[in-house]
Amino acid sequence: MIPFDVDKVRIDVSKHFRNTWLRKWGWDQHDLREAIRDAYKTVKTGRGKWEVFVRKMGEKKLVIAYEARTNEVFVITGAES
Repeated sequence: MIPFDVDKVRIDVSKHFRNTWLRKWGWDQHDLREAIRDAYKTVKTGRGKWEVFVRKMGEKKLVIAYEARTNEVFVITGAES
């Protein structure tokens, strides 16, 4: 379970994720927010880092970091299964 409300948090993405995965998958911010909200599995991998597994146009993994102080999620990278 992720420790934030996906609809209220600010979501920012890395340049690598935006130029590689968002473009390839044809997603926008709305699609990304929806994918995180509907994730079928989340794994905590560090103090503020999570792996989010989603099924949206195939299986995908997102690596995100959450900063509670600023209520911001930063999407580091993604991958396809």
